[in-house]
Amino acid sequence: MPWILGGGDWMDGVTDPSPHRPAASPPEPPEPIEAVHVPMIRIVAWGTLAWLVVLAATLLMAPLHDGPRSWWPWCATAGAGLGLLGWVYLRRGRGNAAES
Repeated sequence: MPWILGGGDWMDGVTDPSPHRPAASPPEPPEPIEAVHVPMIRIVAWGTLAWLVVLAATLLMAPLHDGPRSWWPWCATAGAGLGLLGWVYLRRGRGNAAES
């Protein structure tokens, strides 16, 4: 089947190099990757604090919780609540990957 503007087959000039490759030696196994220590409790605490600040701002400023933005305080409440739940989960030790 001729190719669109050039005529001929679309595979003209393409060769398959796979039969001419020499046998490769097996690859060396990669070195194990060390886990990076991340202070998750501190990150969750700061995120929860940020949601509490947003909640206070949306409750104190009327334009941020009236009319079509009436759901904004509930979003901040959900963020702070889930943050507290995550903080408790981590403080109890269940989110500790080093123990697993």
